[in-house]
Amino acid sequence: MTRRIATAGFQHETNTFAPMPTRLADFERGGAWPALLRGEAMLEAFDGTNIPTAGFLEARADATLVPLLWAAAEPGGFVAQAAFDAISGELLDRLQAAGQVDGLYLDLHGAMVTEDVEDGEGELLRRLRAAVGPDLPIVVSLDLHANITAAFAEHASAVAIYRTYPHIDMAATGARAARLLRLLLDGGPLAKAYRQLDYLIPITAQSTRREPGRRLYGLLDWATGPGVASVDFAFGFPPADIADCGTSILAYGTDQAAVDAAADSMLHALIEAEDAFVEPMVAATDAVKTAIELAKAWKKPVVVCDPQDNPGAGATGETTGLLRCLLDQPSQAACLGMLWDPDAAAAAHQAGLGATLDLSLGGRFPEIGGPPIRGRARVDALSDGAILCTGPMYGGATANFGPMARLQLLDHPGEVAVIVSTRRSQNADQAIFRTMGIEPSEQRIVAVKSAVHFLADYEPIADRVIFAEAPGANPCRLSRIPYSRLRAGVRLGPKGPPFMPHGASDGARPA
Repeated sequence: MTRRIATAGFQHETNTFAPMPTRLADFERGGAWPALLRGEAMLEAFDGTNIPTAGFLEARADATLVPLLWAAAEPGGFVAQAAFDAISGELLDRLQAAGQVDGLYLDLHGAMVTEDVEDGEGELLRRLRAAVGPDLPIVVSLDLHANITAAFAEHASAVAIYRTYPHIDMAATGARAARLLRLLLDGGPLAKAYRQLDYLIPITAQSTRREPGRRLYGLLDWATGPGVASVDFAFGFPPADIADCGTSILAYGTDQAAVDAAADSMLHALIEAEDAFVEPMVAATDAVKTAIELAKAWKKPVVVCDPQDNPGAGATGETTGLLRCLLDQPSQAACLGMLWDPDAAAAAHQAGLGATLDLSLGGRFPEIGGPPIRGRARVDALSDGAILCTGPMYGGATANFGPMARLQLLDHPGEVAVIVSTRRSQNADQAIFRTMGIEPSEQRIVAVKSAVHFLADYEPIADRVIFAEAPGANPCRLSRIPYSRLRAGVRLGPKGPPFMPHGASDGARPA
């Protein structure tokens, strides 16, 4: 008899230091991710995309799929409890209405924090288990930045985690989840092991294009063997002030002793690699000066990223620190994208192509990322914001950033073209510039608001990549983050100081 497998997705990466709450409308609207999908619409939307659900659908073999819903919102602040309850409630209702199913696949992130719950995914699984009982196989795919709790690990039957950052293996991870589900359906429950690392790793040091991430993730296939079906680990998402923030390991198989040994071996490898993690950021002023000097002997673009204002980690995407440095220096053939500024985008569309207007750019949260930049700007290109992505991470997906404009900022020493968008998102795909009439490979300096994902599409065209340290709501220097809820003793970065609750701030959450 053909097995019936229910599938659903509910993704959010929550930055508890971000100033903007994440509401139901953010899941319904879409952007870099598809808008909320229900039922059969899921099967069409993900065809040919690098999204875990797409990989799971491709690897489903002879199973009959029962698509429930899929929802994701751009990373940001706490998920409103009403939004979490509404989406979770609809998922449960649709699952119960689906009738008898043999298994459930969930496309989750692993770093969701709601207004009331530190472990959003663990709470979702708790509610599902209460509805379906302890025996139904529930297999989950997670982001490499998941903050995994023991409760989540207990409720999930098996978990597959991305192994690349930038995440070019999202669909492949969904396919691995499908294989784990087949193991459970054919052979029954798997032995499992869960471990936590005792130090946090900055986002900017987590790339698997660099060491030690490349080597550590390369060990995972070697860790499987007799009695061990799968070993994965998540680096964790540092800008989440919760007890279980940080790196964790999950292993599954048929032999508990072998599974425990595999998890312990991976934990030991991470402990041994501690000295190899290096924070790559340099002060924004120095980053721009270096970029300008390198650009004088232009061969390829110098790519400068703004990791602490990375919308892909919940930052606002509208800080002005890096842009101000570019404008204050005699930079030429420089471009920056994207700056989240709906007002500037609307003004540019109203003024029309070729118009010159006085604008106030960015700086909506000056206490986080500096004041706005004011002055004249010329409108050089306009777009409705619907962009077919072409890079290794998002290729095949259509993103919708709302009305966009390319502005040439005037009256400054630096010549900088700025892409402004109506919807907040990181720049991890060259199609964002190309849609606005800029060929990135022909620029001297390309500045992107992203932390690491940009590397997949931009590093191949770059002469040099520079990580600029400018203010933003994605703090990357862990010892400077005002944590208050971390578990006692976890260290703030490799060789960093241990967290002590009595030395933290009052932990007030942003409104």
